Amino acid sequence: MNRLLKLLCLSPLLAALASCTTPPPSASGEPGQPGSVNVSDTGPLVVPPLNALRDTPARTLAGRFQRAAWAELPGWSNDDLSRFWPLFLRNCQGLMRQTTGNLAAPARATPRAWQPVCAAAVSLGKTAPDAVTVRQFLQTQLQPWRLNGADNRPASNTVTGYYEPLVTGSRTQGGPYQWPLYAVPDDLLTIDLGAVYPDLAGKRVRGKLVGKRVVPYDTRAAIASSGNRPPVIVWVDDPVDNFFLQVQGSGRVLLKDGPDAGTTIRVAYADHNGQPYASIGRWLIDKGELRANEASMQNIRAWAQRNPARVQEMLNANPAVVFFREEAVVDPELGPKGAYGIALAAHRSIAVDTSFVPLGTPVYLATTWPASDRPLQGLVFAQDTGAAIKGAARADFYWGFGDEAGAQAGRMKQRGQMWVLWPKQAGEPSAR
Repeated sequence: MNRLLKLLCLSPLLAALASCTTPPPSASGEPGQPGSVNVSDTGPLVVPPLNALRDTPARTLAGRFQRAAWAELPGWSNDDLSRFWPLFLRNCQGLMRQTTGNLAAPARATPRAWQPVCAAAVSLGKTAPDAVTVRQFLQTQLQPWRLNGADNRPASNTVTGYYEPLVTGSRTQGGPYQWPLYAVPDDLLTIDLGAVYPDLAGKRVRGKLVGKRVVPYDTRAAIASSGNRPPVIVWVDDPVDNFFLQVQGSGRVLLKDGPDAGTTIRVAYADHNGQPYASIGRWLIDKGELRANEASMQNIRAWAQRNPARVQEMLNANPAVVFFREEAVVDPELGPKGAYGIALAAHRSIAVDTSFVPLGTPVYLATTWPASDRPLQGLVFAQDTGAAIKGAARADFYWGFGDEAGAQAGRMKQRGQMWVLWPKQAGEPSAR
């Protein structure tokens, strides 16, 4: 999702915030020696020689790391790695991108630290290794580091969930299709304050130019009433589905009419209007329309159906608007691209606080299934960020696509711990 959204606290479902805080980075880097592994939609994995990877200044991580043994990872021997290897190679695709030194972007795992591991993975990838070989490779190449808090004690924090929803829409407004999903408006300005004031590195503001002044960008209400709206990608048939797709940050739209009828497209997070997030569930409670224990998606939808004339009023209580870009759904098994620019994989991708865990880092996550004490343990990749994902061991777990994934994400508010996996030869985890 975006940096200015606040954590929704009325239910676990409303608390789920999703990809991605910034548009995914474009692949960049110097040409190197080509690898030989095709990585799904990202093309061949290229591992440049070490001397072709320019280094940029190190970025300080807030976490403290304690060396651990593989045997200390709860449930490590039970993690099914039979389908893990293509995801590891795809993550290497991101790890081998050059870093830019841009402090406004989320911290990334150090490419030079990972070059020997990804080079070894290319060679191993030719043989489509089985789960035993994958586990042996990981244990040979990587060192687990327990993530500790500032007090140097094992960090434990909240693990929530997010998913990719499916909504129904049309390219044209009409009939039930009245609720727009916007593309990025031409007049939206994004100002990197750190480029002007180094003390504000990482801080951005959004607005528009009026005369010679930059002013805040329009609120949801102002956009809805304007005669000069942003371009619309699709019109959705349900205002609550539209709203929660914006909360998740991306989703799929089944087109129901026109020449593309029957086609499913993806709308992926591109930007936002810079306004602060406000909960429509809280608005309904404050207005006496719902009790606090009733503020679920189902009850909000039912209220909207009973009060069609007030739906826009309810939506306008949240001034924040998310803007999207359209993408083709190339592989239905893969999710949208997260903040790392890598397609998210169900049960194998998480959003993290990059001041503790840099993007691209493999992480061993130990938590429990939603609303349960049943262990949920396994290897995941830090490939996304979220406005509410702050602190050591804080994570948002990507459940995948569809109603079942949404049901799991909506119930998830567990405690969890993390172990960062890092190349053995590279010392402690580092970021660029």
